[in-house]
Amino acid sequence: MKSRIILLGPPASGKGTQAGLLSATFGIPATSTGAMLREERAQGSEIGVEAERWTAQGKLFPDDLALRVVWKWLDEHRRFILDGFPRTLGQATSFDEGLEQRGLPLQVVYFLKLADDVIRERMTSRLTCSNCASVFNRKFHNVSDETACPKCGGRLVRRDDDTEEALTRRLAEFHEHTLPVARHYQGKGLLKEVNGTAGRDAVFNSLYYDVREEVSNDPN
Repeated sequence: MKSRIILLGPPASGKGTQAGLLSATFGIPATSTGAMLREERAQGSEIGVEAERWTAQGKLFPDDLALRVVWKWLDEHRRFILDGFPRTLGQATSFDEGLEQRGLPLQVVYFLKLADDVIRERMTSRLTCSNCASVFNRKFHNVSDETACPKCGGRLVRRDDDTEEALTRRLAEFHEHTLPVARHYQGKGLLKEVNGTAGRDAVFNSLYYDVREEVSNDPN
């Protein structure tokens, strides 16, 4: 079974949903840099305070900050599913080196493909829980601004950055920074593309059967 996994894809491709499903099914810890940094901010740590400054400016975290928080989490986990990390080529190369030094090489990188027009439709239809940060789609999950969060009962809201202007910026960042990461792992023979438009269950089935496969010559 594969147990050192990265999920990449554009905004609203369902990375977080699939990471959660895989984690629940296989018992592999799953997280994202956003989740790790929210925890750091809640603890009032130095990393959390530094991350808050970048968040307030609406900017991507510097590579060194993202890597510091990831290593802090990963040094306590030998198995992992990372949602949306690495986000830049610089992060990817440093991350690969760090994993090799720890004897924990990546086993697979799944890339959820989604066309830009589908991304726009999904992002303008999604709501986020103000309490647990879970994301739901108005159409797929049959929710509205008046619906309580299905997970925790919190209030569902539209994120401030789910606007056309912000979406255009995030798509540009994805094409500029994340697509080169996908090509990087493709060159290493680790990338597997998955049709992100197939629907949650169909995507999960594709991932499920691949994760179950044994990894040859893996000492861990």
